[in-house]
Amino acid sequence: MAEQPKAPQSPESSQSKETGASPQPSAGGASAAPPAKPAAAPPPPVQAPLDSELARRYRERFGGAILDALEDRKQPILIVDSAHLFEIARYSRDLEKFSLLEDYTAVDWPRREKRFDLVAQLYSFTYNTRLRLKASLAATDAADSLVQIWPAANWLEREIYDLFGVVFRGHPGLKRILLPEEWQGHPLRKDYDILQQDTAWVRENLGIESGQ
Repeated sequence: MAEQPKAPQSPESSQSKETGASPQPSAGGASAAPPAKPAAAPPPPVQAPLDSELARRYRERFGGAILDALEDRKQPILIVDSAHLFEIARYSRDLEKFSLLEDYTAVDWPRREKRFDLVAQLYSFTYNTRLRLKASLAATDAADSLVQIWPAANWLEREIYDLFGVVFRGHPGLKRILLPEEWQGHPLRKDYDILQQDTAWVRENLGIESGQ
């Protein structure tokens, strides 16, 4: 039988045999892309001291009740004495024209003496600007309700009470809004075990031993 002629080798194949290297894919072939480097995390936001006309007006009006003034991502933040939160909030609405309470919530810092921060996010339609008010409370402190100033505070304060246990003086109907009235504890406190449930309530109302 006649020997079949061998197919001619490409220069790349010959070179690969001589050097022991793997042949490179042709320009039209698919090649494995190098693994992409993970994107660097953005730097954390930096809160800088705030020295603006707005901060100066508040300091002139309330003096030492304005504990600090900061700026975070171009948004002014006033740290205020909780004992003066109501009057500062009313001034913010009436004179600074922050007519909208966009949000009102809390943050728990259980290792601090004043473990809770109340955080009110305000908006001015007149000037298209925002302002954040923050006030710290101890676990046994109560805060004055802001419902008289912004009616939207009603359900927001109930949510804070329900999930953090903060009491608001002068609220027209302070009771739980998400959990049953018989529920024990406040789930957004950081010392509230994530697996903890009100066993008695679950057994009585759901007929099971555990909600987990």
